[in-house]
Formats: sequence, structure tokens, C-alpha cells
Amino acid sequence: MKYVEAGGVKLSVIGLGTWQFGSGEWAYGQRYATSVAPEIVSRSLDLGVNLIDTAEIYGFGRSEEIVGRSITERRRDVFLATKLFPLAPFDPVLKSRVSGSMKRLGVDDVDLYQLHWHNPVVPLKMTLDALGRLREKGHVRNIGVSNFSLPLWEEAERVAKGPVISNQVRYSLADRSIEPEMIRWAQDHDRIVIAYSPLGQGLLSGRYDAANVPKGMRASAPAFLPENLKKATPLIETLREIARAHDASCSQVALAWVVRHPNVVVIPGASSVAQAEENAAAADIELTDAEFDELGAASESYNPTRGLASLGAVLRVRSQRFIERLRRTGDALSA
Repeated sequence: MKYVEAGGVKLSVIGLGTWQFGSGEWAYGQRYATSVAPEIVSRSLDLGVNLIDTAEIYGFGRSEEIVGRSITERRRDVFLATKLFPLAPFDPVLKSRVSGSMKRLGVDDVDLYQLHWHNPVVPLKMTLDALGRLREKGHVRNIGVSNFSLPLWEEAERVAKGPVISNQVRYSLADRSIEPEMIRWAQDHDRIVIAYSPLGQGLLSGRYDAANVPKGMRASAPAFLPENLKKATPLIETLREIARAHDASCSQVALAWVVRHPNVVVIPGASSVAQAEENAAAADIELTDAEFDELGAASESYNPTRGLASLGAVLRVRSQRFIERLRRTGDALSA
């Protein structure tokens, strides 16, 4: 495993994201929550992963509970990160919320406490002052933010009573909207970018195409619209070609590309122990300069339909799938 040292902390370049732990959106079920998820945590730690990221909003606290039970005997091996849902992020509320997170996690302190989003109606200084007091009391070792633009991260640094060591943002070959300014700024200021959704919610795994879309919450995501899957084909083919050269998977190459950037770590999720092992092994892939540039060029050519422009197509796909489910149900009832 490789590590990034910045802001006074040392993080594995491959971390573990736990949104799926206990969250109904992923539909992984009870066995996953009670048995598979703890095994994923344990095996990840065995492989040198130390960054485990969760949030109070994930499964409405269930993710934190599952993570807490999974690290009981290995707290010293973990750089534990969780996130505050920014509803009324005032001093007394923050004290209660961090206490709730620590209770669910079964710990006395949190290594990284992140503001999950910026609340635009609450002065940022007010929230960061409250977080700073939690840090002074030892409940929180480090403060970070999430889903912040670079100007907003810079503002947080200006008004905080101490460093804001990290910003957790969406970043992958499928979404490079933070480049290049945020990565350069993090490197220049001894800060860390924590990349979530580094596999584009599975788009970069190479498993999906117009005839094979993911199930569950991702099925109608804009990235998996038939037109966007078609647009992603050149990027996926480039990933496959480079993956073959390294005897690796597309997912591993996609992760290796992200963590090749300075001061960037990733927090992919895992649906199984085998996937967690595969993710961790991505840290050992050494992309050549030519491969890195080739992937970057393929990524720049990927121009999916996003935002409002994709809304009509998303609604159309959802309607078609709903009608198809009704048809199948009708066929089954009449059989």
C-alpha cells in the first residue's frame, strides 16, 4: 500500500467508502450489513488501508454503527473519518451530533470530521468556529470539508481557527470538474483531496453497456443512459487496453490513474471482500507517463449529457422500465 502524507496526517491512497453499509439505496441486504461489511473492513485493514470514511447520513447512522462494530479491536489501525449533515450546524447542535457519531462508532474521538456540504444560510465562520472548539477539546483531531468548490475551501481555510486538511469531492476519469486548480492548490498548501465515486459509480469498471445496465439506484443515473454509455465506449476501451497490459481490471487502472495525482486519495466502496482486495491492489499499479496521458486524453473526449439536459432522457428511461415491470407483472399474473 502507498500513502499520502500531508497536513500532519498519513492516509492510504486507497481508502474505503462505506455509503453502502446499511443504506437501503444500494439494496445489498441484511447479510451484507451484518457479515460481509465487517469482513470488508477487516480485510481492507489487513491490506494496509487505513482511511475508512462514513457519514451520519449514510443509512441514517447505520453505516457508522457497522463501521464501529467492525473496528472495535483495531482502532489504532484506522484513520476514521465521518461527516456532519449540515442541518443547523451551530455550536450546541454540533456537540450533540459529534457525540452521536462517536457513540455509534464506539470511539472517544474522530480522526477527521468533515462538513458534508456547505449550508449557504449559515455563516461558514460560525460552523468552523464550532468545529474548532470540538478539535480543541479533543473530540475531533482534524477538520475537513466535502463538496466544497476551491474558492469555498479557501474561504474555510481563512476563517477556520486551524487547518482544514481535506476536501472530499467527486473525481474520476468520468468527472474531472475539479481539475486542475483544486489538485494544484492541495499540493501547494499541504492539503488532501479525497476523491469519492472514483469509479464513476461503476461506469469505469467496464462491466456495463447499453444492453447491461446496473440495477438499483444507479439504473437511471445519467451516466448509465444508453446515449451516455455509448459515449463512454472509447474511454472504456482505453481502460481495457491498458488493463490488459498490467494484468489488471479496468477498475484498478481507473483508481491508479486518480491516485497518481499528488495529494489525492480515493474512497471506493466494495460489495464484497474480493472487490475490496482488488481495490487495494490498485495502489501497486505503476502507470507509465504514456498510459497516464492516454487515459487523460480519452477522458477529455468523453462528453456525456449531464444536468438538466439529461433530465428528459432519465425520465423517459424510468418510464420505460416502469412500464416494462408492469408488463412482466401482468404476464406473470395471467400465466
